[in-house]
Amino acid sequence: MNSSEHDAVAIQREYCTKTAAQYDAMHAGEGDAQPEILRSVHALLQMVQPGTLLDVGSGTGRGIQFLRGAIPNLSAFGIEPVHALIDQSVEKGRVPAGITLQGSGGALPFKDASIDVVCSFAILHHVREPNKIVREMLRVARKAVLIVGSNRFGQGSWAARVLKLALYKMGLWRVVNYVKTRGKGYMISEGDGLAYSYSVYDSFDCLASAAAHLVVNPAGAVKAKSGSTPC
Repeated sequence: MNSSEHDAVAIQREYCTKTAAQYDAMHAGEGDAQPEILRSVHALLQMVQPGTLLDVGSGTGRGIQFLRGAIPNLSAFGIEPVHALIDQSVEKGRVPAGITLQGSGGALPFKDASIDVVCSFAILHHVREPNKIVREMLRVARKAVLIVGSNRFGQGSWAARVLKLALYKMGLWRVVNYVKTRGKGYMISEGDGLAYSYSVYDSFDCLASAAAHLVVNPAGAVKAKSGSTPC
């Protein structure tokens, strides 16, 4: 990890530590707290019938709590780099102590194919190299990898979405993003801390190289059209 990336990681972890007590309120309708997403996740997991599940970047344990309650006999646990968020998961009674390990998604402390399902809820836009985490998830998973993430191509006005897609397909998106972020590659906001421009389609090739099947399920109501996605 170079100094620039190390600084970015430190910024985001400090942000999460400072906002840990308010984390749930600040992210009430996102990722592992969005009813539509949770229903979709539950439906997909019903098809896989996992006995074990790992939530990468488990935050305050909302995802683990839901999954442990929704799927009988599921052994669900998490890994989270920010200790203050782990403390919140225990204090709020969501996750028993010891269920969430402190660690990084880029170096999961598990053997190959040792966990039925490995999932992540809206965390990949916080890291410079999201596919490093995706590859670790694929390595550890025995049955399936499930990623809930953002999609820059589905954000903004219709004109903005078309422009971003055009720039991406012309190979200019990285240049534009470099200029937009003044060379840092990330933006910082009060509501989300440090975030990179990420799309689940950035991980498409990585997933396709290892998965027998790919399922893309929009979190909201969309009307997909030919040519409207990067893949």
